[in-house]
Amino acid sequence: AIFGPTILTSTARLISAPGKSSDANGLLMRLKGVLVAREYVIIDYDCPKNVLDAATKITPGIESPTISPMADLDWVAVRSLVPATQMNQIMDELYAAGARAILVSAIHAARI
Repeated sequence: AIFGPTILTSTARLISAPGKSSDANGLLMRLKGVLVAREYVIIDYDCPKNVLDAATKITPGIESPTISPMADLDWVAVRSLVPATQMNQIMDELYAAGARAILVSAIHAARI
């Protein structure tokens, strides 16, 4: 909540000594990783193979979803990144497509 007019507006600046740019780059990568992680969640679900194409169109991931075999050869386990703001809608769409055991996990940091 805002309690009054803005007193000060500022921006962060990263300054490094000559020869220390790799340390600064590492810090920037970590900060960007946290910001990216806030935008996405991991979604895991079990999916019958006969609806896999439809399900992976719903959850294409960044590069592509991870698809793993299951003990029941007619099913696969799928893992993908999805935008956090769309997770409930995506879960509903996956369930309607036939996916089950749909789980969502938070991401704390990432390198994408």
